[in-house]
Amino acid sequence: MSKILETWQLFRNNLIGVLKPINLVDFIDILIVAYIFYSLMRLVRETRAMQLLKGIAAILVLFFVANILEMTMLQFFIRNILTWGVIVIAVVFQPELRRALEQMGRTKFSPLGRGSESEADLLQKNKEVISAVCAAGAHLSSRKIGALIVIEREIKLGDVINTGTIIDSRISMELIANIFFPNSPMHDGAVVVRQGRLHSAGCFLPLSANMEIGRELGTRHRAALGMSEVSDAVIVVVSEETGAISVAVDSRLQRGLSVKNLEKMLEAKLIGTQPENTEAKKAPFWRRRK
Repeated sequence: MSKILETWQLFRNNLIGVLKPINLVDFIDILIVAYIFYSLMRLVRETRAMQLLKGIAAILVLFFVANILEMTMLQFFIRNILTWGVIVIAVVFQPELRRALEQMGRTKFSPLGRGSESEADLLQKNKEVISAVCAAGAHLSSRKIGALIVIEREIKLGDVINTGTIIDSRISMELIANIFFPNSPMHDGAVVVRQGRLHSAGCFLPLSANMEIGRELGTRHRAALGMSEVSDAVIVVVSEETGAISVAVDSRLQRGLSVKNLEKMLEAKLIGTQPENTEAKKAPFWRRRK
């Protein structure tokens, strides 16, 4: 007990010594570090890496206790784990690290001011995309025909586009419905919409590595989540089993949307209008049941 009290007294004295001379620059420095830790926690809170962080925290607590009680062998063992653990983390959690770096490199989507096109032209293209996707979603949903529609934003999806067939056609409900018609050559893949045009079809998307996804979600929904984890694209999913419409964006899947709510969400993401209170807010994440 005396050893613990001595350690605590030493820690308190050191803490007071560190905090006493703090100035404005030091305060800003602390805020920046705190924000970095907060951002990292947001990136990993719903991935396997979150469990890893909990394990690391437990090891650090154990190391602190071993240091107080002077457990030499345990301290040696934990030091070696921490030394080689960095390499193990880099190998095992490569997808999570890649996702974190990709999200750090994202820029916020702005539908205006791209290339030589006028603001009015870009706005009109986005409206045509929203209209066609909503009409196709209603048509496919009523017939329980599965569909996967990826709307590219700031992050380019060239690696995904290269897995499919280039179409580069004006987007329309009829074209989307024909592509996803059962037994058609490209109905199993995803279509990619780029700059207001249906750019490619039959594309393969990366599946989500999130181990907490509900088992009721099929391959289409997992692919939509996977695509939203590595890009800023908006992905619309129509379930083949139930006909339910879902939207994946920013690593989240909102399920059971009506066509009206789908339209409002697409307008919010592609044009920038703020959606009103909708059914989507009642079931904001993929854990919600239909």
